[in-house]
Parts: sequence; C-alpha cells; structure tokens
Amino acid sequence: MQNKFQVNVIASGSKGNSSIIVAGNTALLIDAGISCKRIMAGIKACGLEPGDLSGVLLTHEHIDHVAGLPVLSRKTGLPIYANEKTWAAMPKRSEISRESIRVLPRNFTLGNIKIEAFKISHDAADPVGYSLFCGKDKCTYLTDCGFLTDSCLEAVKNAGTLILEANHDVEMLKHGSYPIMLQNRILGRKGHLSNEMAGNLLVGLDCLPQEVFLAHLSHENNKPQLAFDTIDEMLKKANAQETVELYVTRQDIMVSNIDRRLQDE
Repeated sequence: MQNKFQVNVIASGSKGNSSIIVAGNTALLIDAGISCKRIMAGIKACGLEPGDLSGVLLTHEHIDHVAGLPVLSRKTGLPIYANEKTWAAMPKRSEISRESIRVLPRNFTLGNIKIEAFKISHDAADPVGYSLFCGKDKCTYLTDCGFLTDSCLEAVKNAGTLILEANHDVEMLKHGSYPIMLQNRILGRKGHLSNEMAGNLLVGLDCLPQEVFLAHLSHENNKPQLAFDTIDEMLKKANAQETVELYVTRQDIMVSNIDRRLQDE
C-alpha cells in the first residue's frame, strides 16, 4: 500500500536545511535554512506555487534552519510555526513579518495533515521534531538530535516515512579537521546522530518504515555512499533491508537520492 506522504528534500546538511512534505492537497515546508530564492526554486520543482503551502514548521533557531525566513515571510506571507523559546532566540526576528509569526501548538492541523511536535536533544533553545499524520499514514521528521529520548523513540514508532539524521561517521569526525571542542559538541548528547546511531534506531524498531531518508549529512565528516552503506549493512544483518526503501539526501543536488535500484544498475 502506497504511503500518502511525499518527501521533497530541497537542501539537507550543515550549510542549510529545507524540505517540503506533501500529503493529498496539503503541503508543508519544514525549516528554511537556505535562501528564499532556492526555496522558491524547490517549491516550483515540486510542481507547486508558494500559495499551495499551508505553512512553515521550524525545528529550531540555528541559522542552517532559518536563514531564509525574513525574505520568505515578506514574499509569501506564509504562517511560520515555532515554539516560544525558539522565537525568543530567533536571529533577525525583527526582520520577519509579524503577520507570519505563529506560536507552535503541541498538536494542531493544517489542511489534511495533523501535526505533533516532540522534544529532541540538541543545543538550541527548545528544539523539536515532527510527526505528521494523514489518515492512517505517519511521517516523522527527526534531525539535529544528539541523544534519542523516549519522545523520539515514541515519535518514530509506526512511521511509514521517516526523515532521519545520519550526520557523521564517527571515525571521519575523530580524524578530520574539526577541533576537539567541536568534535565533542557533535558527539555529545545535544549534538548530532551518527550513521551508526541512525542504523541502531532502525534495527531496533518493531515495525520498520517503508521509506527512510537519511538527512543532515556533514560535508566534512560523512559521505552519502558511506552513510547508505553503513546503514544498509546494519539492516542486512538484521534481515530487514528488503522491507525498507533507503535514500540518502544530499545538499548540493536538489532531491538527490541514492537507492538500491541505482546501485544495482
């Protein structure tokens, strides 16, 4: 049975993040960490117009997730949802149209998508992930997370579509150019999920998603093929790889995916 959710990754990585999630006649933008121009191009590439979007959901206030907000709000007038602490810490908040600012409820509905925010562990004011529901289908967005809390584990249960952080390869990070302080931040409980942590999350699920998009890959400390191979091998060892369509998103090419079908060609 085909999942109702369609995931369109415009950009994913340490230099900017933005995705469009579509279900039925409802489209949502999650994060706006790239220029408004690139976001507009991404919307168009999905066959949509800005007016087709029901709103923007923000995970947290770091610049790689909010860089395009001021211009986007002025050009589109889209409602932008974030919790109070995130708005309080928002860079250039004064440049964002007041009419666009919305305080994020814990549960609410836009169009035919029900939205539930859940807390994540990251070094931001009050970061969240999102579980989206359309009928019986569920899509969960989980990136920028150093430690898998109970709320994270609950959010990924029974998700047919999962956007999951696979930020770094631990050995690449430890032997790379980043200073020790930054390495420790990334490896810490408020940092980012490694390839192995993402794989362990997946193999620990009782019910695997139909689709998994590996996201927020580091340019310095990971490679798309390495992230794919690491997690695909973990799924194989758990005899689960054939039940999951695994994709790797890359920042430099819009909606760029590596999957088993491409590897087999």
